[in-house]
Amino acid sequence: MNPARRTTAAAATTVVLATAGTLLTTAPAASAAVTCASPVFKRQFFANTTFSGTPKRTDCDTAIDQNWGTSAPASGLPKDNFSVRWTVTRDFGSGGPFSFAASAQDGIRVYLDGSRKVDLWKNVSTTAKKTVNVTVPAGKHTLRVDFANWTGTANVKFAYTPRTSATVDKVKPLVPTGTTVAYDKATGRAKLTWAKNKEMDLAGYRVYRRLKGAAYGGTPLATTASTTHTDTTLPVTGAAYYYEVRAYDKAGNESAGTADQLVTTVDRTAPAVPAAPTTASEAEGLRVGWSAVEGAASYRVYRASTASGTYAQVGSTAQVSHLDTSAVEDTTYYYRVTALDAAGNESARSVAVSGKRRDLTPPSAVTGVTVTPTEYGFRVRWDANPTADLASYAVRRGELLGDEEEKVCSLYPGFYVSAETTSYDYAVLPDGEESCFIVDAIDDAGNSSFRWTGEAQIVVATELDTTPAVATPDGSPLTLEATPAEGDEGNRLTWSGLGEEAPEAAGGYRLYRWNPDSSAYEKIADTGAGAFEYFDTGAERGTTSYYWVTAVATDGTESLPAADWAVTAPAA
Repeated sequence: MNPARRTTAAAATTVVLATAGTLLTTAPAASAAVTCASPVFKRQFFANTTFSGTPKRTDCDTAIDQNWGTSAPASGLPKDNFSVRWTVTRDFGSGGPFSFAASAQDGIRVYLDGSRKVDLWKNVSTTAKKTVNVTVPAGKHTLRVDFANWTGTANVKFAYTPRTSATVDKVKPLVPTGTTVAYDKATGRAKLTWAKNKEMDLAGYRVYRRLKGAAYGGTPLATTASTTHTDTTLPVTGAAYYYEVRAYDKAGNESAGTADQLVTTVDRTAPAVPAAPTTASEAEGLRVGWSAVEGAASYRVYRASTASGTYAQVGSTAQVSHLDTSAVEDTTYYYRVTALDAAGNESARSVAVSGKRRDLTPPSAVTGVTVTPTEYGFRVRWDANPTADLASYAVRRGELLGDEEEKVCSLYPGFYVSAETTSYDYAVLPDGEESCFIVDAIDDAGNSSFRWTGEAQIVVATELDTTPAVATPDGSPLTLEATPAEGDEGNRLTWSGLGEEAPEAAGGYRLYRWNPDSSAYEKIADTGAGAFEYFDTGAERGTTSYYWVTAVATDGTESLPAADWAVTAPAA
């Protein structure tokens, strides 16, 4: 939750506080798909041992090393007869020999690209372990680890590591990529850079240099664990030199060399003209990007108000992009780029490209917010926002933290309504709790008044308390779940816990709904012994309905009740 600060108990314009080092941001929808950046595993929990149906929970796991004991692995899962699946697709570089170490109680299976490598799949009373040696091909591959717990203690551990013995690993690393060189005429130094190698057993890099027309020697110019090297020994004789970079692993295997990188100590030839640049709007300005030019040490960026207008320099950089922070929002500019070599020779200008910095001005704050407690939660209303490009409103509820002198409204994720709407029925269990609300305005560029300014009108309201006066006793053999109606189908009641042949339910089930007028749970239906579902079409919309379900024996005796509730907003 993200906090917003208020100085009085009444509605006021306030400043938002930071939580966990960041300002409040809108949380993604709960139904959004979980993605995990490699090499982090994607983990899925199932309430069965066959990995069937929709996972009960999906998250990310940096390492497979869990010991749940005899407890459930996550909320909503059983402590027995559950399964967990981990998957990850990662780049293994050149591949080679790996060790797969697995242990589990109960079952574990490990797959590489769908091929099973470890199979310890049975219910055991002690942890089973197995380590296998696997040769992994080069490139990207998918690891999948399946774990099942049938009964008792649950623990699982899996790790994959390269085998780095010189007698085992004979696979050369991949050739380094992205190699570039920049020559500084003033200092006579050449700086090489390259991309980080994908190898998991990488030891470092070796840099080689040769005079044009000669071969590379057997001794490297330099050995480094970095992805850059500056040659301070390059002779300034006007000759041309070539560089290449090779990767080597912990077993001593060395890759082939990269493509030759040329440096001429006296350079009087301008680099090639950069290809057509691109533009992209960012929060702090308009970014101009282009492809690297061979032999270029830096670039200059020029800007004009028309394609054929007068271009003035607005930036100089050694990178392949420049952020024009002076660009004005919603204004079109034209850019051309030149390349400069290490000696300062400048190429002709590239073709012109246009770009516009997008709107980053937030809407004005929402005013006139009122909150009225109801039997279904709260009715929230506000004044129409005058922002011309308004796209939607976000209605957000939170809880008050702190003392009476200075309280903080710690907000939950919000609900979005259209720009034409100035009210929202906020459905929540009305049990007498104090809540705080804000309404945020968002324009068609995604700018949020609250996120940008950190200010909003906070309104505090206390829920009605519709809690039944009769408490539900503990000890029911049943579990009841009430799902609120979305139309005229009624609230859906489902229950479980007893089979059709159970003597407690031989006579069926009995359903009750709380009647606040009579201060009692009143019977609304009797069902057969095999029933598990009932739709309460008699429940009103725009209120909170409280329910009991009991099992009825053949002699009419009822079990202790199981309880749940359903909140429905008023019908649209």
